[in-house]
Amino acid sequence: MINFGLVVIGAHTGEFLLDEIKKFSDKNCLLIEPVQYNFNKLKLNTSSFHNVMYCNKAISDINEINKFYYVKEESVRKLGKDWATGIGSFKKKHILDHRYKRFRVEDSDIEVRDVEFITFDDLIKKYLIKSIDKLQIDVEGSEYKIMKSIDFNKVKIEKIFFECKHFDDTFTEGEKLEEIKNILSSNGYRLKRVDKENMIAEK
Repeated sequence: MINFGLVVIGAHTGEFLLDEIKKFSDKNCLLIEPVQYNFNKLKLNTSSFHNVMYCNKAISDINEINKFYYVKEESVRKLGKDWATGIGSFKKKHILDHRYKRFRVEDSDIEVRDVEFITFDDLIKKYLIKSIDKLQIDVEGSEYKIMKSIDFNKVKIEKIFFECKHFDDTFTEGEKLEEIKNILSSNGYRLKRVDKENMIAEK
């Protein structure tokens, strides 16, 4: 079994993770990203690190092949928002709900492909993960499914940094977030709001 410094579910292109990866230069890091064009850039952007492993799958609460929606690479340039590459979801509606007067995303801008979804437990088994110093989750509303499925008796996690702004639905926080906060608290975590979009749970 292996001790990991950093595990990122929803690693995107990796360009905003470089400083974080440097903090764990003496430990293994695992970067997970299901969108292929993001995954290719992720490997390129982090190629100078020799302690990084990659997983080109999606994480959920069940193992399955399912539809995954994301903004087409060519549409990102047309829409003029680089962050559009990071709003992939198993729900097409989640992407369309980001539409506003300066981001005119349409059905024709959305790609869909079958993606392999694996459970957090199977991720742990696949990479022989014993412990994680920092788990980072940014998966556009799928945080609830992942975090509820974590068996804290099987893996030791010191910190969990997660996006909370889409926890119950797009741009919505509610009962699901409260449920996960209670689960984290009962497992010995102290919770703190980092900003309007993110929270951190620390042992």
